Amino acid sequence: MLRKVVQIMATFITNAYWLFPFGSFGIYTGKLKSVCVPGLNCWSCPAAVGGCPIGAIQNFMVSIRLSLGSGQYQFGLYVLGFLGMLGTLAGRMVCGWLCPFGFFQDLMHKLPTRKFGIWNPLTYIKYVILILFVFLLPLLVVDNFGFGTTWFCKYICPAGTLEAGIPLMILRPDLRELIGGLFLNKMTILILLLIWMAFTSRPFCRTMCPLGAIYSLFNSVSVFRMHWNAAKCTHCGICEDICPMGVKFYESSNHRECIRCLKCYQACHFDAISFEIKGLEQPELVINKKDVMDRFIHHNSRL
Repeated sequence: MLRKVVQIMATFITNAYWLFPFGSFGIYTGKLKSVCVPGLNCWSCPAAVGGCPIGAIQNFMVSIRLSLGSGQYQFGLYVLGFLGMLGTLAGRMVCGWLCPFGFFQDLMHKLPTRKFGIWNPLTYIKYVILILFVFLLPLLVVDNFGFGTTWFCKYICPAGTLEAGIPLMILRPDLRELIGGLFLNKMTILILLLIWMAFTSRPFCRTMCPLGAIYSLFNSVSVFRMHWNAAKCTHCGICEDICPMGVKFYESSNHRECIRCLKCYQACHFDAISFEIKGLEQPELVINKKDVMDRFIHHNSRL
């Protein structure tokens, strides 16, 4: 239950500009937009009050050659530092607790359909998307002025289509005349993902999200860490069954796909799963659910 509350709060906080229906353009463009939010949340969403870190990285990449050509050598590394700080602290926990699009996928997966897993090799696609669409193409494919294109935002991002494209088409009828192949392509991606979300838990997070790919690189070294007690584990499989990312906790307690949602921690009946803040001494280090969360387990272990 706590995670759901945090997810709802994070979604509303990052999309807190509810005056957008009364604006002339329909998008908040104040000073807060220069600050990145932790999760994937489109800059062009009418209610968004912060910038998307993936969009910010692309804008950084598209301007490098133009900056060098004009003799300007100041490059903003704030976004990479911001993501590095979050990743170092909690790894991919941001995906499980603070990402609005991740929360949306959780809601879609609650639809009463037959559920399927994901073929593991597909989880590596997000790293290809990160390298190719977020870094290389914006840097290497430029116009005559040396300016590139935000490839991921423009051609792939379903969060942008859902949070920005569709709302702006509703708010600004004049934009509907501009609908073409590009918008239809992104709508197709969104629709296919929406269907996939109903049958598979977090398919976008697991196969396509470049932000998740960045955070996953920190799972094995982050300050917040998960632990598996082999002596207590009975290999009952409940942690694997309940994991939204398909992680086998007993094989890798800090797997790159783990979003630290703590559903496995709540569901384990044998206290084989715990978590810690690196650097603190035991027993302060490990939070035991018998002392903290027993009263929630029976009602919330599968939320």
